[in-house]
Amino acid sequence: MTRKKKKIYKKKGNIVKDLTKNIFKILKEDTFKSYNYKQISSKLSIIDTDGKTQVIKRLAELTATQKIVEVARGKFQINQDRKYSIGTLDITSNGNGYFISDDYEDDIFIPNSNLGKGLHNDIVKAYVFKKRSGKKYEADVVEIIERAKTQFVGVLQKNKNFGFVVPDNNKMYADIFIPERKINGAEDGDKVQATISDWPAKSKNPFGEITAVLGKPGEHNTEIHAILLEYDLPYEFPSEVEQEAANLPIEITKEEIYKRRDMRQDLTFTIDPKDAKDFDDALSFKKLENGNFEIGIHIADVSHYLTPKTILDDEAFERATSVYLVDRVVPMLPEKLSNGVCSLRPHEEKLTFSAVFEINPKAQIVNEWFGRTVTYSDQRFAYEEAQSIIENCTLSAIKPYAMPLEVSILDKEYEVTPEIVEATLKLDELAKILRKKRMQQGAISFDRVEVKFDLDEAANPIGVFFKTSKDANKLIEEFMLLANRKVAEFIGFSKGKATNKTFVYRVHDEPDIEKLAALENIISKFGYKINTETKESTSESLNQLLSDVQGKAESNMIETLTIRSMSKAVYTTQNIGHYGLSFNYYSHFTSPIRRYPDVMTHRLLQHYLEGGDTPKAIKYEENCKHASKREELASKAERASIKYMQIKYMQDHNDEVFEGVITGVTEWGIYVEISTNKCEGMVRIRDIKSDFYSFDEQQFAIIGQNTKQMYQLGDAVNVQVKNADLERKHLDFNLIEN
Repeated sequence: MTRKKKKIYKKKGNIVKDLTKNIFKILKEDTFKSYNYKQISSKLSIIDTDGKTQVIKRLAELTATQKIVEVARGKFQINQDRKYSIGTLDITSNGNGYFISDDYEDDIFIPNSNLGKGLHNDIVKAYVFKKRSGKKYEADVVEIIERAKTQFVGVLQKNKNFGFVVPDNNKMYADIFIPERKINGAEDGDKVQATISDWPAKSKNPFGEITAVLGKPGEHNTEIHAILLEYDLPYEFPSEVEQEAANLPIEITKEEIYKRRDMRQDLTFTIDPKDAKDFDDALSFKKLENGNFEIGIHIADVSHYLTPKTILDDEAFERATSVYLVDRVVPMLPEKLSNGVCSLRPHEEKLTFSAVFEINPKAQIVNEWFGRTVTYSDQRFAYEEAQSIIENCTLSAIKPYAMPLEVSILDKEYEVTPEIVEATLKLDELAKILRKKRMQQGAISFDRVEVKFDLDEAANPIGVFFKTSKDANKLIEEFMLLANRKVAEFIGFSKGKATNKTFVYRVHDEPDIEKLAALENIISKFGYKINTETKESTSESLNQLLSDVQGKAESNMIETLTIRSMSKAVYTTQNIGHYGLSFNYYSHFTSPIRRYPDVMTHRLLQHYLEGGDTPKAIKYEENCKHASKREELASKAERASIKYMQIKYMQDHNDEVFEGVITGVTEWGIYVEISTNKCEGMVRIRDIKSDFYSFDEQQFAIIGQNTKQMYQLGDAVNVQVKNADLERKHLDFNLIEN
């Protein structure tokens, strides 16, 4: 790859390339100055008659479409009355883009030649105009307001005196030019991170510097680190952050205990994944003399240790969330906090922030209390262990003051106290009542199957299994939902009406009617339907749909499409409720070790408990937007790591034939998801040799020209791995035809 000579324009035959764009550049240099065709030609280094003629004709065309104005005879300026809008760029994999703006109902197409060096997700100023046909709009980017990102991961192609970084991201349409002095020791073929420093007006490519060398493509740590950096996620803490964490005092003093509600004598335990190291939450259980139960939801009091305006807090805010990749967790907090002092480990006293409820046998809330506590965890359960108690024990079998019970957990015998067995069973009973109420009120049940991997010591995938949500998972879920809802209600709702107190809410808007219509169109091909006449009928029919597809070949695809039809849940100070959970008030209170919004919630809650006034919302709203954005990036990285591991797993299964289901149909091929491991790959139309197939958009199918053989969305097919490309994160299949 060689660098182009510096020219403002280049000819393709006798046509001056990028003439319109370069005319606009000149006129925008000083919007109050006018130019004639000779001045413009001179600035573009056009000296031949044919080139000048093209300039004259283009100026006439731009004047006719009112993009520029002729202010005096032969003198031209930018038309200040043009229709400009601010919006976001969405770049497609083919290098074109769309302009997304609140000013327009539909996204506006932008051909690559009109991108004006805008990149994916950049905030830009664009001129929107109707095409000559007058039916469709197009946009022309005239200014980059804010870059979404300047750092890109890719492979270095090194020449003698310079190099180019070819980005992994297929939405980055330009390779990054790296001068020799900024290659910084990277070798040809290395996977690197390059930071764009400049994009000269006369250059096709942005200029940059290599800021990190990750290793050779295909190596495990190289690819995992590449995923993190692609989404602007760090994989290690700066030394000064680790040092500040190391210097934190961890002793729980008598003075601190005196300030808190002491609940160390209450039976308390945690239920988490078996491989968890950070325990955010614990439950306490106590029977009351009136027949009710006192149940505490105890959350690590991270805000006690995380002081505002410190290096540690700034780092946590920037990260905003922990990232859960297939083979590792990238924590929001250094290990001393996340796995140590804040983690509610068994047989240790901990500082906690608690929501304590008196609940009657019908799972109705009789009393509630919120505040800082000190607790002691008596037991640590994995979900599988708690599930074994739920499945194998009964309340009637428990006798007062009995000796520890022998319980079979994962084919091993364990001793657990009758008190813990009773607490687990009663909490499960109450959780099921709470869940039933939630479903009756219109909550949507997304009990998706999670893809998990068995990894060897080198983090190579040696097996795939599916994780499903059982009663123990749902027990914890219901009480965490209860705490989150009640904390939000406590702050946001008083004396029968909404308060105006600034708070951090987790909101989920109602689904877009057009997206629901698109979903209905697809699921109708499988014989399903939804009723969108009312909010209630929509929720009810979506739950019925999700129930009906359980265990079917098309279940994962339909569940995914249903989730995509929903709005995204976000953090905000503007409460609109949570549609998916059917809550009018909802916050995130229960996971401050791994979510910064929960830390903000704790701080605000304590502020109000101490009688503080309502702070201004604007700063909190900015923080909420930041947290929502970081959460989305983390989610994308997590999905990318799963995709990477699926491809890595399939590399060792080239000779096998797999059953799958068609999950997507496009003009270039069909996407197939393997039923046994949920790996998804593409069968390209050009690789189907039995016939010439064309895309039928109406039927979500490809159809053979001669045989009329149809491969339709949802069809069961057999496939074999053609290519598992770790670098491109792409899986190609060959279709096994009947």
